[in-house]
Amino acid sequence: MYLSKHMKNGETAIHYFDSVARSDPSKTALVVCPGLSETADEYLDLLKLVQPRRSVILSFRGRGESGTPSSGYSLDEHISDIEAVVRDAGLNQFHLFSYSRGVSYALGYALKHKSKVKSIIAGEYPPEHRAMETEWPEDYINNYLVPFNRTGQIRPAAVRGIQKESRQIDIKGNFDMPVLVARGLLEGSLVTDTDIDRYKSMCPKLTIKEYSASGHSLKGQDKERFYNDIVGFIDNID
Repeated sequence: MYLSKHMKNGETAIHYFDSVARSDPSKTALVVCPGLSETADEYLDLLKLVQPRRSVILSFRGRGESGTPSSGYSLDEHISDIEAVVRDAGLNQFHLFSYSRGVSYALGYALKHKSKVKSIIAGEYPPEHRAMETEWPEDYINNYLVPFNRTGQIRPAAVRGIQKESRQIDIKGNFDMPVLVARGLLEGSLVTDTDIDRYKSMCPKLTIKEYSASGHSLKGQDKERFYNDIVGFIDNID
């Protein structure tokens, strides 16, 4: 049903899934950028849902089956992972779905490659790349990754590298393609009303979807609705 492929971005191996073998070439492909500690495997259900539309889902450096370099965890390096996968998959234009911290990688990519991005879906993250606090890595590793058995999703070395190389960057620009911003309405959501205003100022073709049963995680009680909203959004474009 899909290809599992490893390719090189410089010296770093990047893993991605590609449903090209059973896709309809008349439909624009969907590229999926997972969140901070997520992997490509965690979006295979979305891949199945959008068929026969082609889907390409990557695991960023330090996650899943991708390699874990000793350095190279800035915003630019993560954008380069998307660039490398898009190039390897031979994609000329596609819809770009991103979730949580993956949103900053996707927005950064879209600003550099506007002609390739037919639409953007930004799930539960403001238009920025956040700097991480000095104490964040050990707290995240010891109180989340280890207790919930997620060190296979993201390696501790990658967590420490992300903190060390992260810088606060407000993402600014004109996103003239259709943009869907999805946010939860419960405590824990990372998207404020001010963030929505920031998106409105940059995205003239903006759609907002809100989920009353969710905070930051839109893949709990609201998952079916969230995924159906993604499919409906891109289906209405092509």
